[in-house]
Amino acid sequence: MIIGNPGSGKSTLARKLSDLLGIPAYHMDTIFWQPGWVPIKREKLVQETKKLMEKDAWIIDGNYGATMDIRLKEADTIILLHFSTIRCLYGITKRRIQYHNRTRPDLTEGCPEKLDREFFQWVRKFNKRKAPHIYERLANYPDKRQLIFKNRTQLQKFLQKLS
Repeated sequence: MIIGNPGSGKSTLARKLSDLLGIPAYHMDTIFWQPGWVPIKREKLVQETKKLMEKDAWIIDGNYGATMDIRLKEADTIILLHFSTIRCLYGITKRRIQYHNRTRPDLTEGCPEKLDREFFQWVRKFNKRKAPHIYERLANYPDKRQLIFKNRTQLQKFLQKLS
């Protein structure tokens, strides 16, 4: 399970781990967003997430509080990308430029990349408002392998050891 601020590289990491470990990667954004940026209902999100977790092995990236505890209970390894706010703002801006008028691979087709003020502010406030709650949730799972990366250098060293 991979969680963290938008723009931290959760989906990129999921794809890399999938390639390295031979485990399928799934993106919560793909489950949640229907074409045209239409969200699915909470019940459907929970149902679809549970279906994925019935598989023998999985890598799921994304936050989504409605399913976070379900995924935390089932995951054997939890990765938190707790990068600086500026790093994540750079990530979402770069992504917006890279996928201008296109749908990125970890989203449902028909959801072209966008960057609006509301999302920018959400990312800007994530480390102060959301991260503390994530740490509280992680504290409920001391038996799980938890990997917390504070920067890309730490993450790259981890990936080098894996390969």
